[in-house]
Amino acid sequence: MIWEHISKIGLVLTLVVGAAVPASAEWEPRQPLTIIVPFNAGGGTDLYARAIAAAATDVLPVPVVIVNKPGAGGMSGTIEAANVRPDGNTIMMTAAGSFLLGHMLNDTEVNPFDSFQTIAQVGTLKGSIAVPADSPYETINDLVEAMRAAPGTLRWSHNGQGSGFHVMAQTFLNTYGLEAVDVPFTGGGASRTALIGGQVDFGGIGIHQAIGFEDLMRVLVIADSERDAYADTVPTFFEAGYDVPSVSNPIILFAPNGVSPETVSGIEAAMKTITEHPMFMEMIAARGTFPRYMTGADAEQSLRDMQVATEPVISGLR
Repeated sequence: MIWEHISKIGLVLTLVVGAAVPASAEWEPRQPLTIIVPFNAGGGTDLYARAIAAAATDVLPVPVVIVNKPGAGGMSGTIEAANVRPDGNTIMMTAAGSFLLGHMLNDTEVNPFDSFQTIAQVGTLKGSIAVPADSPYETINDLVEAMRAAPGTLRWSHNGQGSGFHVMAQTFLNTYGLEAVDVPFTGGGASRTALIGGQVDFGGIGIHQAIGFEDLMRVLVIADSERDAYADTVPTFFEAGYDVPSVSNPIILFAPNGVSPETVSGIEAAMKTITEHPMFMEMIAARGTFPRYMTGADAEQSLRDMQVATEPVISGLR
């Protein structure tokens, strides 16, 4: 499915490949563009950043350098990014849903709205509800009926209290008055292991975490406004008949306060071009993710909407 999509992408290679030129007449970068990723190399956010760096060679006159700054659940690198010299040469890419929810839960030193300018969204790590492959629950309706029949007996996993996928699933449970035993883990890999090993009955996981494990788990529903290209037969919550606020993990680029509007606009325009580049699309499609571009203004509004939608769940976790 993915590779059929990738082959079609290759047909439009000539749309963006050519001489590297500045993306904006007002923004003419003369130094490498450094992107701080506040997580370890190899994760979903890092994947997007490295795909941008690869595609940028055909779009920008300077290289894009990725610097991983993990620690404190992403907060160490985020604080560093907020305090760099505001010349536009160093920006940050992060899983903004986790950034926002972490701030809401812990009142962190920095936050998406007051500490940064939103440049653009380039993708989304979509959440899902999944069960072990041998589970008796074939659909999300089956799972809901089981929870209603025996409240508080089914067990479910997620990647940590206050994480995007935890809040996504808990929002679903709260919306429909469903009770299940919360079994938190540290990280998505551990949560997935518990799921496929049958230690829990269902899990709130990123759809990208199902790549390579299709024979070991069954994805029941996508927690997004759109189906996922990787699992395009799986319905969204809305399609399955559940009106649940969208709680995804958008991949967003931020600039520290003080960077000029011209520079922010220039990087924003460059990112639109880069997200349409075949190399970018191929690299992220290989891991089951796809572009989702939004302007800085739209991305910020989406985060503010998420803040409102998730406040009831976060309040219960404080």
